[in-house]
Amino acid sequence: MRLDKYLKVSRLIKRRTVANEACDAGRVSVNGKVARASYDVKVNDVIEIAFAGRTVKVKVITVAETVRKDDAAAMYGIVQ
Repeated sequence: MRLDKYLKVSRLIKRRTVANEACDAGRVSVNGKVARASYDVKVNDVIEIAFAGRTVKVKVITVAETVRKDDAAAMYGIVQ
């Protein structure tokens, strides 16, 4: 699954266009490397997103095309 779609489906970022813009701006990295929106997300990847004042680091647990809102948080785990 593409990185921008994963960020949207997992509800880490609200809209896919915003996720795409964040990737283009270099604010999203996967496994320590800046990633493009077309990056293919795999299980156990560590995604780091730099928001305005903070950074969120998550580990991919599952990759699914469609997920209910209640189950979206189960797609990733927060990394300290």
